[in-house]
Amino acid sequence: MSSEIPSLPPIDAARPVSQPPSSWRRPSALIAAIALALLGWQWLETRSRLGDLQDELARRLSDGDSVAKEGRALARQAQENLQDLQTKFGALESRLAESQGHQVALEAMYQEFSRTRDDRVLAEVEQAVVIAAQQLQLAGNVQAALFALQTADARLGSIDRPLWLPLRKAIASDLDALKALPQVDAAGISLRLETLIGRLDSLPLAFEAKPRASAPPVGAAEPTWAKRLWLDFWAEFSQLVRVERMDRPDPALLAPSNAVFLRENLKLRLMNARLALLSRDGNTFREDVRICADWLERYFDLKNAAVAAAKDDLAEIQKTPVGVDLPSLQATQNALRSLQAVPERRADLAAPAPRADKPAAAPAKKN
Repeated sequence: MSSEIPSLPPIDAARPVSQPPSSWRRPSALIAAIALALLGWQWLETRSRLGDLQDELARRLSDGDSVAKEGRALARQAQENLQDLQTKFGALESRLAESQGHQVALEAMYQEFSRTRDDRVLAEVEQAVVIAAQQLQLAGNVQAALFALQTADARLGSIDRPLWLPLRKAIASDLDALKALPQVDAAGISLRLETLIGRLDSLPLAFEAKPRASAPPVGAAEPTWAKRLWLDFWAEFSQLVRVERMDRPDPALLAPSNAVFLRENLKLRLMNARLALLSRDGNTFREDVRICADWLERYFDLKNAAVAAAKDDLAEIQKTPVGVDLPSLQATQNALRSLQAVPERRADLAAPAPRADKPAAAPAKKN
């Protein structure tokens, strides 16, 4: 089906184009004027706002400059404070390192000297046993050794430990052995010998003794003149002549010039006996004392009370048991070593717990 397009009337080229009416031009001009007014007002408003924005921006820029200046001042102050803090922190680090070094040294000393109560008791017992052994071996002082061992036993008894029973048994055995020994007062005997040495110069010799005049019996009649004369003559004559027995091979006769040597030799013998006593040489001690007693009996006046007392002192001193074999306390020392070697009595101690006042680790530096 075909459609037909209607034909338009021909346009006349010579005919002018019709103009809009004047009533239409007036509203258009009014609208244009209004638009121009709006555009002008908008431009003025925009310019005013731009001015306000510029003022606000200038004010804010000024405030920003002041804030930036204050920030720079604060930054400089903060940097100075940071440098000061870094200096102080370095000083604190050096002090911390020094205190840590002191703490390490103190902990080492604490671990070295801090022992348990049992360790201290064993150390005291060991010292007492060593002193007792030295007194026996070097000085022969049984009393001092007894006192030292009794002190060690009392110290062990103050803390009851079943592990210490073998040591206490050994100490008790050595105590019994020491108590069974004959008691020798070496200091007292030495003092008696020294006193005897000082008395030797005053003891009279045998040739210096004078015969005693016989006293007349009580109730006897008074002698006559002739008898008194005879008695006086005999007394004077007896002072010049003295009769001695010669039946001994070595009579107790000395020349006055030899008396000094006799006394000095006796002093030397007594000094040698004193040294033998201190060195616990029993044979030498008894031999020297025997010789001194023999010389007193031979060359000194035994009728004199001082000589008789000196002889009795030497006889008593000669009976002193010098040179007796003393125990070595080996059983006690072995028991003590065995006890110190027991694993339960190890010497190393546990490390001490950290103290509350221990300084904390220094914080790490931040970049």
